[in-house]
This record gives sequence, structure tokens and C-alpha cells, in this order.
Amino acid sequence: YENSQARERTQTLMDYANMVNGLVLGTGDLSEISLGWNTYNGDHMSMYNVNCSVPKTLIPLLINHIAKSMGEDIYNVCLDVINTPISPELLPSTKGDLNQKTEEIIGDYNLHDFFIFNFIDSGSNADRLYVMAKQAFEGMYDEKYIQEVLNKFIRRFFSQQFKRNCSPDGPAIGPISLSPRGAWQMPSDMYSSLWDSVNLSLNDEEFKA
Repeated sequence: YENSQARERTQTLMDYANMVNGLVLGTGDLSEISLGWNTYNGDHMSMYNVNCSVPKTLIPLLINHIAKSMGEDIYNVCLDVINTPISPELLPSTKGDLNQKTEEIIGDYNLHDFFIFNFIDSGSNADRLYVMAKQAFEGMYDEKYIQEVLNKFIRRFFSQQFKRNCSPDGPAIGPISLSPRGAWQMPSDMYSSLWDSVNLSLNDEEFKA
């Protein structure tokens, strides 16, 4: 019943918006939309989603940039937000500590955003994504972890298309958009067996050639 909390939050926001003749702005970003890391008809839904084409790893940079012009008090609050671990906060905390940290569950967003861009922008397959990530994140992540996160990305990207096919409007402000109304048209029941796991049929030398 964790997801029921997200749906109740959304219902409360929409009820209040209706009362004051306002709009509920969505906060789900490109990374969450790609992975389906949201609750269907919960935070997945809004009247307009302002972050739909902004990747998770870019958001702290944007917040920090804007906060510098907002005064010291607001800047300190924004820094606290940036430094707080990413969490849906659907489980109670223990003595103020979060018990639910997103990146411990699905993997680091540095990798996911790398996969999103190179999969959608250039059409790289799983093997190519794996080899590229090994080179790009050498010394930061080991090969096993990269493979685990890539497999999670592939499984979630294909299985969560049904959420993207009924997503709210939002701006296309970057090179990647997953809007079902033009930029990304994909059936929800697309068969993904060719992408279900990293095949590793390419080695580094073949990739460099």
C-alpha cells in the first residue's frame, strides 16, 4: 500500500487546485519517467509537468544556479534539498533517517541518465551501452554494478511505457523527450526480449574499431 500514499497526495493537491481554480504542476523528471519510477495516477499525473524533459542529474545544478540569486536563507534551504538523498518517502523514517533511498534500489542516476541519452539519442543497443559506460565511468563503478544497473534500466524502460502513454503535457526543453504525442511513440506491450539482459557480445577492441 505504499503507492496509495502517492495517490492520496495527488488527490489532495488536485482537490485543492480545484478549490482555488489552480493547476497541479508535476515534478517528475525525465529520469523518473524513463524508469517509470512513479506511482500510476499518483505523482505520475498532473495538469502540466514542468520537469518532464530534465534529467535527474541536471536538477541539482539548476537548483544551485537559481538559488544563488535568491538570498542566503533560500540558498541554504535549496542546498539542504540538494544534499538530501533522493527518496519517494513512502516508508517512515527511523530517528530522522530515511529508510528508502531511490539509488540504493534502482542504481545511480549518473548511469541511468547516461543510458537514457545514448539509448534514445543514438539508438545504442545494450552491448554498446555497456562498453561505453565502462569507458565513461572507469574508476567510478565496477563492471558488475554497471551491468546490474543497465539491466534494471532496460527492464524498467520497456515495462513502464504504459505510464508514459498517458502522461500529462510538458515542455520539451532538451534534446530528449518521451512525450507520447510526438517525440516518443512506443506501444505499451512492446516485446523486449532482445533487450532483457546485457549480451556482452562486443568486447572493448571491437567497440574501438
